[in-house]
Amino acid sequence: MRHFQVSQTLKMTVPNEVIPIEHYLRQPQRLVQAITNPRQVQQLNRSHFRLQLRPLQFMMFRLEPIVDLQVWTQPEGVLKLRSLNCEIPGMEFLSQSFRLELAGNLSSHHLLTTTELQGKADLKVQVDVPPALKLIPEAVLEKSGKAFLNSILLTIKYRLERQLVQDYRRWVKGNSTGLMSPLAIPPEGSPAS
Repeated sequence: MRHFQVSQTLKMTVPNEVIPIEHYLRQPQRLVQAITNPRQVQQLNRSHFRLQLRPLQFMMFRLEPIVDLQVWTQPEGVLKLRSLNCEIPGMEFLSQSFRLELAGNLSSHHLLTTTELQGKADLKVQVDVPPALKLIPEAVLEKSGKAFLNSILLTIKYRLERQLVQDYRRWVKGNSTGLMSPLAIPPEGSPAS
């Protein structure tokens, strides 16, 4: 059984708008759609989502994982994300021993005219090495595994940096027309276990 683990941090500045970004972060579907293609997301309930990840190439394997995520906001405003399940369709020999754990958080810190978002994501994978990869030297496998996982987190980070501010501004524009008071948006609270 092999274990691979990587982490990424995020620090970005968001211009302050009429509705504070904390209200936007209480809309979990907005964040999920910001980090992936909306056509690849199925919302199972308010805080649970099923993501069909884009095809990933690892060594000689082409993987198309399906990941179930839970996204919620804690009472103090910190957005949390965690994986609940992961399947790799068509690769039953991997699915039986494959375990993926994704955990992340995003918090906001107000400055004078901007808000700083700070986040961290940890991605861990545990898997039995398939026979086809057992001849590869340990160091090469370790380096390739970490690079593979890091590329997943960097893609999420890049999409957040590129899309979150645009989507937040669109959301503010659609909700600041007097139809919805920002004070009327209730905090979501912790998820039920």
